[in-house]
Amino acid sequence: MPNRIWEEIERLKKERGAIILAHSYQPGVIQDIADFVGDSLELSRIAARESAELVIFCGVKFMAETAKLLSPESTVVLAAPDADCSLAACMSGADLREMKRKHPGAEAVMYVNSTIDLKAETWACCTSANSVEVVEAAPSDEVIFGPDRNLGTWVASQTDKTLHIWPGGCHAHSGADIRDLREKMAEWPDAEVLVHPESPSVFLREADEVLGTGGMIRHVEKSRAVKFIIGTEEGMIYRLETLFPDRQFLAAGKIICDDMGYTTPELVLKALESQDCGIQIPAEFAERAEAAVRRMTEIGG
Repeated sequence: MPNRIWEEIERLKKERGAIILAHSYQPGVIQDIADFVGDSLELSRIAARESAELVIFCGVKFMAETAKLLSPESTVVLAAPDADCSLAACMSGADLREMKRKHPGAEAVMYVNSTIDLKAETWACCTSANSVEVVEAAPSDEVIFGPDRNLGTWVASQTDKTLHIWPGGCHAHSGADIRDLREKMAEWPDAEVLVHPESPSVFLREADEVLGTGGMIRHVEKSRAVKFIIGTEEGMIYRLETLFPDRQFLAAGKIICDDMGYTTPELVLKALESQDCGIQIPAEFAERAEAAVRRMTEIGG
């Protein structure tokens, strides 16, 4: 990245009272620019804590929306405006209302990778880090879970509650090829295998640990292993290499989210320069969606 862009980002950040948040799946150069890098839960909590005048969010749309819900007084701008989430797009508030009609005694827990209208119909959101804790906290023995079927199936295996799971999925994780993982395991037979619960169940059966991105970081920090095979979006490799330069990391396969790769330093600079009013939450959804997200930040993880 040219020094000119870096220096201008730093100047405008100070001038506008801005912070830059980046998800762990973002390109390495964006992680380097950011003030904070983390998973959805961490970034949600940081946005609420910092209450910055301007938040530049480097990730996908639902993440910037979540930050706005928790920091309504901040201007929250998505650095790459076209960065969306295939998983969030696969279930709507109307879909959840129909599931509630079929399961009237069940509370709804929705993965934070979801649209605002879906969040507004939800008792609580969750991340991969606290999904089990949120389901356990739900005031019902039956839980409607969505949009991710792989995460829902894994959560169901960790709880005695009955889950009614929406059949959605992340295109990057769901499309992962188990042959790639097994090839890497043969290449590094002494490595620990850490897999994200959005991955297909066959990946989870091969894993030493099933963890969200924050959980992967905590596990590597405590582990005595030197080598790790990482079954999640490839941006996570850069994050882990940055935090643990004395360890070795290998991607489990081609798990790539194109939308996560849209953010560039030029777009971050443009977001700082812009007078855009940022993410807007429709009034009819704001209060209920915020309540669901706040429960997520208060429970576990």
